[in-house]
Amino acid sequence: MTPDLARVPGVLGRIVRQRMRDLESEGVFSPWPYAFPEVPSFEDALARPGLVVIAEIKRKSPSAGALAPLDAAKTAAAYAQAGAGAISVLTEPRYFGGRAGDLVAARSAGLPLLRKDFVVHPSQIWQARALGASAVLLIVRVLSELTAAYLEEAQKAGLAALVEVHDERELALAIEAGATIIGINNRDLATLKVHLDLAPRLARRARALGFSGLLVAESGYRHPEDLAAVAPLVDAVLVGTSLVRGDDPGATLRRLLSPVR
Repeated sequence: MTPDLARVPGVLGRIVRQRMRDLESEGVFSPWPYAFPEVPSFEDALARPGLVVIAEIKRKSPSAGALAPLDAAKTAAAYAQAGAGAISVLTEPRYFGGRAGDLVAARSAGLPLLRKDFVVHPSQIWQARALGASAVLLIVRVLSELTAAYLEEAQKAGLAALVEVHDERELALAIEAGATIIGINNRDLATLKVHLDLAPRLARRARALGFSGLLVAESGYRHPEDLAAVAPLVDAVLVGTSLVRGDDPGATLRRLLSPVR
């Protein structure tokens, strides 16, 4: 049950094909025979009143290059103190400078953790659960018609799934697959271009199609006014680069949140 990665376009395609090669070399496709830790609910965190921020831990990205030499535990604690509702942890090593141990370290903050990896094989879902994640990222552009099957696998593992879309076709596929949390990525992962008008447009479209689950706007949020524009339409925003570029990610998050709290 693996997606056809040859058809994934642009930068995203390059990343996921490399991710599969790395996983093959690491030998992580066998079952994870570990006890799964108790984890807080990702859904409950996102369903809180007001706009919830999923604050991200990442050291670099394909679009911005090197960002910051973050300590995962300290950064997670700073986010929790600043009012984040959940934390996204990049564990992909080549393009984002992450590692699985970052997820384990971030658990000390006590918030639900989204393992931000490029899921190309079901074993990654079970690994995420064993490491202490509350949720995984499922990208429709990667999984396509397998999205529903991967959602079912996440449910078996006791994980929530942030099902990511970038256009109307992917949105319809996510809803049809049974997604209850949909992330709308303003960044086109094929070209890395960002359009902040995308999330409001697709959020309205999702509600028009009868989607009653949780909506998350992702990518490109740098200023309080950016959040104010999307806050009436979504339940949460995922913010990464703008937080980690400064010397104090927690203080940056507080400044970002102050006008919308």
